[in-house]
Amino acid sequence: MKKSLKSGLRLLVGLLLLAGIVYVADPLSLLQRLRHADKLWLCAGLLAGIASNLVSAWRWRELAQWFGARMPVPHALQWYFQAMGLNVLLPGAVVGGDVYRAVMLQRSAVANKGAGISVFLDRISGLWMLCAIGAAGAALNASVLAPVLHLPAEYFAAACVAIVVIWLAMPMALLHWLKKSSALSRLPPWAKPLQVAVAQEHSAKLLWVQALLSALVQVLSATALACGGAALGLNLPWSVWAFAIAPIFLMAALPVSVGGWGTREAACVAALAPFGVTAASAIGVGLLYGLFALAQGALGALVLGLPAKTQK
Repeated sequence: MKKSLKSGLRLLVGLLLLAGIVYVADPLSLLQRLRHADKLWLCAGLLAGIASNLVSAWRWRELAQWFGARMPVPHALQWYFQAMGLNVLLPGAVVGGDVYRAVMLQRSAVANKGAGISVFLDRISGLWMLCAIGAAGAALNASVLAPVLHLPAEYFAAACVAIVVIWLAMPMALLHWLKKSSALSRLPPWAKPLQVAVAQEHSAKLLWVQALLSALVQVLSATALACGGAALGLNLPWSVWAFAIAPIFLMAALPVSVGGWGTREAACVAALAPFGVTAASAIGVGLLYGLFALAQGALGALVLGLPAKTQK
């Protein structure tokens, strides 16, 4: 199937899903909420979203340099925000944002074979911390979430805490195992930068830096989502947003829509319903977060320029 057709189908699926849940949630009620959204909270949400992606670009640069792909700060910011523009502004783009970053870094005069690995692990780092924070949020809201699953609240909370501890310990345990194992010596040539990175003297410290930056990224992203909720009059505890970001952002990343439109809003309805949030308000939160991303992609294109062609 041609890529343009696939992109068109993804856009259609996302729009149909979004239209369906908006219809069920009462379009007039949703429109009224959006029209009366607090502008100060909207500005705060946009700023938190920008800050989140600035830290994301910083994290990627640190990871790339750990893997030997040196990258100036201006290039990291430029390529990261241009990649965002590809994801949210150009649904028919030939390559996705992550592929664009890898290609631009690989083509730069200061890069090496660590370019592709840095982008892949940067994405994994974000998803890893997202799941950890989501599980922690679920533990804090066990009294609300456990009954939905017909489980005792104390067992549900204990299971979530255990998941968080094990999940956070896994990268350090994996790094320790790789240092002691001979598996790295049998890696294919494209993965050799991983062997070099693991062998570095301060690799454990660099891993902690990645963890802290990933945590900051997710905290700022949750703040942007919470600001969108506050703009619509939702005053929920921060622990609710800590839980909600995991299903919402994971659903938005599914390759069945463009820019997460439709899947993100459906996840908002499901994640926030146990806390008494109406469907119209939940959809509004998802739409506002999508608009934050859309605005960042547009601003990035205006300030940093449109993405360059990835092929000659």
